[in-house]
Amino acid sequence: MARVEFELESPLRPEAVISGLVDFSERRPELWPAIDPSVYRVHAVGAHWAEVTEGSAVFGGIWARERYDWSQPGIVRATIQDSNVWHPGGTWTLRAEPGPNGGSRLTVIRDRRAKGARGRVLEGLLRVAGARMLASELRKAPALGLTDEPNE
Repeated sequence: MARVEFELESPLRPEAVISGLVDFSERRPELWPAIDPSVYRVHAVGAHWAEVTEGSAVFGGIWARERYDWSQPGIVRATIQDSNVWHPGGTWTLRAEPGPNGGSRLTVIRDRRAKGARGRVLEGLLRVAGARMLASELRKAPALGLTDEPNE
């Protein structure tokens, strides 16, 4: 199991962070550059949930169909329904709380179990450098405006 946990500070208020996380419009790949537009699909959206397929071209193509839930204030959780490298049931969670300087303190927990050879390679990388890799990916997302180093 590759569990990765880290914190980041964002200049954006928690409400803005959550709003960016649950924007499932056609702009999502622009807001989240790690999402390959050719893989991105919205299957269904409700008041506090969405089911989408997202992925990237890294490692020969990685995708996951996830069910997002933001029914708890300040928390977004995505649970894998299907994936080519992760077993169903794996999650990632982002909690956005007011930060000490008017922005947000973000806590990210990613907990997934690999399947297949590519998944095991990714799981190994995440065990070694997961917080650094994932925080770097988040910093590139215009939707969040992240700038600080992960707490390790």
